[in-house]
Amino acid sequence: MDLRNENRKKDRVKYAEFPYKKYFEDLKTEYLPEDAIKKLKVLKSLDFVKDGRNLILSGSPGTGKSHIGIALGIEACLKEYRVLFVTVPALVTQLKESRSQKLLRAYQNKFEKYDLVICDEFGYISFDKEGSELLFSSLSLRTGRKSTIITTNLSFERWDEIFKDPVLTAAMVDRLTHKAIFVNMNGSSYRMRETNNMLKNG
Repeated sequence: MDLRNENRKKDRVKYAEFPYKKYFEDLKTEYLPEDAIKKLKVLKSLDFVKDGRNLILSGSPGTGKSHIGIALGIEACLKEYRVLFVTVPALVTQLKESRSQKLLRAYQNKFEKYDLVICDEFGYISFDKEGSELLFSSLSLRTGRKSTIITTNLSFERWDEIFKDPVLTAAMVDRLTHKAIFVNMNGSSYRMRETNNMLKNG
């Protein structure tokens, strides 16, 4: 039974489609933004997943947003939650392909049932009208019931740069931020510090 449980946990991590494995043990917490350090213990409890609340990690590039998102996702897998990791551009592409193949409803049914979806790179590229509407409708299906982690380098007032539609932007922000936990990830680049350290020690 123990072996089956371990295998099931490994399968959940595998099927979550993480691009790489990042753990909390790998985080140099002293490099993280102050707000992240303050809230890390609460996030690691995964109560926000149990309660179906969203988590917004917003701030400058290289400060550990994706690392925290993946580490939380792996923790959730180990606690038997169903998890999916996807970049927002890849999600929009999958939604469009599903619609063209007349499989959109089946895809969205599966998407809304994950206990936790990690949507990485929100705001790196803008979308056309179809992509924006598909993303909005798919994320809306999860609102108030299932948890979504959003990592973004854009503040909310700049989200209209992604969607090009002020009404849709306002609705998206309203849905995603309702009862959400916010972590301010503005700070000096975590990756740049690591690179500099490697160069010094190299």
